[in-house]
Amino acid sequence: MKLSAENHLAMGAGGTLPAGKGDRAPSGPHRMPDRLDIRGRDYDAAGLRSLVAPGWIHSAVYTDAKIFDLELERIFHTGWLFIGHESEIAKTGEFKRRQMGRQPVIFVRGQDGEIRVFLNRCRHRGAIVCEVDEGRDSFFRCWYHGWTYSNAGELVSVSGPDGYGPSFDASENGLTPVPRVEDYRGFIFAALSEKVLPLEDYLGNAAKVIDILVDAAPGGELSVRAGSNRTIYKGNWKQVGMDGYHPLFVHASVLATWERHTDSGHSLGATHSANPFDFDGISETRDFGHGHTMLDFRKHRLKHSGKYRALLENTPGGADYIDALYAEHDVAWADMLLAMAGDPHVGVFPNLQLINNQIRIVNPLSVDETEVVMFPVLFSNVSTEINALRLRQHESFYGPAGSGSTDDAEIFERVQLGLEANLDPWINISRGMEREWVDEDGTIVGHVSDEVPQRAQIRQWLAMMAEESPDGRR
Repeated sequence: MKLSAENHLAMGAGGTLPAGKGDRAPSGPHRMPDRLDIRGRDYDAAGLRSLVAPGWIHSAVYTDAKIFDLELERIFHTGWLFIGHESEIAKTGEFKRRQMGRQPVIFVRGQDGEIRVFLNRCRHRGAIVCEVDEGRDSFFRCWYHGWTYSNAGELVSVSGPDGYGPSFDASENGLTPVPRVEDYRGFIFAALSEKVLPLEDYLGNAAKVIDILVDAAPGGELSVRAGSNRTIYKGNWKQVGMDGYHPLFVHASVLATWERHTDSGHSLGATHSANPFDFDGISETRDFGHGHTMLDFRKHRLKHSGKYRALLENTPGGADYIDALYAEHDVAWADMLLAMAGDPHVGVFPNLQLINNQIRIVNPLSVDETEVVMFPVLFSNVSTEINALRLRQHESFYGPAGSGSTDDAEIFERVQLGLEANLDPWINISRGMEREWVDEDGTIVGHVSDEVPQRAQIRQWLAMMAEESPDGRR
């Protein structure tokens, strides 16, 4: 099924045309919209829609602090956010501090074994009760006035209780639970609003891609306990998209190094056999709806899977790992898992990416500052040598001394600087609009270098920002 360029950008997250396309003046992706003066503009639904046109986005979407405040309210404080993986808090009492927009939260496994997400805020005068990034404890204590909570959220101790009288009810003053918490195969998501889709409906076809990572681990058991590394860049959070167009340029030296050292298993070149980003290559990109996208290397990696299989066969425990995949899954799926090396390369809107050997959380700090936290993913039931290989591969590109993440942070900062030049405020995201197509499962597909993900993200952004439906669909 072919889409016209104009109609595709007007399509909703579910792949259907809305009843009315609203305030869209341009007739096609290669005609720049008229200049739009946003000074003093109110960002009602019509005003927000005027910032998006077929193949174009107004730079205010990335630079206006008023829009950023609305994003926190309508996206991060309303919809589903990824919080963490269950293995991070595998033991009772383990906890992690996390962030949901501006809301600090505690991700914790109680003494009863249940996983919960609480607002990190004392019910007395509002101080945080969890002050360290991670740990293990039975209680959270507020250092302001000594109120103490169990790791299941109950208020268990109040200093000077006589001062509150008989009407005080401790059961009504426990830590505030986040309204919705759901689990997809160990990935924990939470929402600050009850009015969200069931998680599996929200994930849609993106869930099947998450399976590429989970099923690559024997028994489906992941271990996200190898620490994390984080970076803060001076740029907008929406720049962290799934972008297959930039590697040939931003990471040109890295790709050249992979080509020169094809026998090294300790860099991501071992999984990216040959170059998956070539303009004449077979890699694709996909829009699953709801802003979820994928750089789809499946065809490319199946074509080159023999190299990675040989690397595993020469790694202690590798043969046993390969046998385990084929014992647990049918041959076609095991072939795919082996070729993909546990790399879904998927972005789940708005704050999760599963790329290569890592889970990535995106935290917006301000309109022009973003934190990205990266967690290496290991497999519980494989040899130490296989996990060491995964960790070295992660470090080679994404670690603090890695060859790639620094490139990305630098280019994001250059983009943010350039966006301030707003005499002609529209930026172009039209690449591939005239050749993308709709697959049998409803996903929109383009070449890996096409800006399918950028258009998918901005459609979901607009749907949630303009509050066109309670669940963020158009």
